[in-house]
Amino acid sequence: MMKEATNIRQIEWDPKRRWFSSDYFDLIVWHSEEGEPIGFQLCYDKGRGERALTWKASVGYSHNRIDDGENHTGRYKATPILIADGAFDRNFIAKRFQKRE
Repeated sequence: MMKEATNIRQIEWDPKRRWFSSDYFDLIVWHSEEGEPIGFQLCYDKGRGERALTWKASVGYSHNRIDDGENHTGRYKATPILIADGAFDRNFIAKRFQKRE
């Protein structure tokens, strides 16, 4: 079940955001001052091969793999980054999301 995180750090120059989380998903929703959604990022398959579906009103959709920065032997952990990834299995993800995992 997804739960909303409280006390989310808001970045001064970015739109306000809300953050919901479960064992499998993270959902970040950006909204205007009026409360209208202007973007979201649905991260899924946390801890196993995490990916992110991002939508922004000004840009559209993108699907990425998350490089968590952990796989650099002998070096410090790097900052996680998004890397272009192939097809998005919308049916599988929709079913899991509807179960509220």
